[in-house]
Amino acid sequence: MAFKEVVNMTASALEKHLKTEENQLVGQKKDGAGEATGHVEGRRVVEMLHKKKSGLSDEDYGHMRKVVGYVHRHLKQGGPKDKDVVKDSPLRLSLRNWSHDPLKNA
Repeated sequence: MAFKEVVNMTASALEKHLKTEENQLVGQKKDGAGEATGHVEGRRVVEMLHKKKSGLSDEDYGHMRKVVGYVHRHLKQGGPKDKDVVKDSPLRLSLRNWSHDPLKNA
């Protein structure tokens, strides 16, 4: 499944990332919400990663497709390929909110 290919962070790594200060500075916030959309999505991915396959709902599978679509769209945006430049870029931080680290295994 594409979800397993796109999600290259463990639940614990994603949880740790979501708690970082720099993570709080990226992403779009809806209507004055205190939390960015990607941050909310990341917490949802953590929940799904903790579930057994048999415990996943149709809603979970729909969310998995949403994650795959988001990551694929944003990876196409590209950006600098130099690891030192990309390391703390908003694009990388945002992708990590959605459980994909573009520098992992790069």
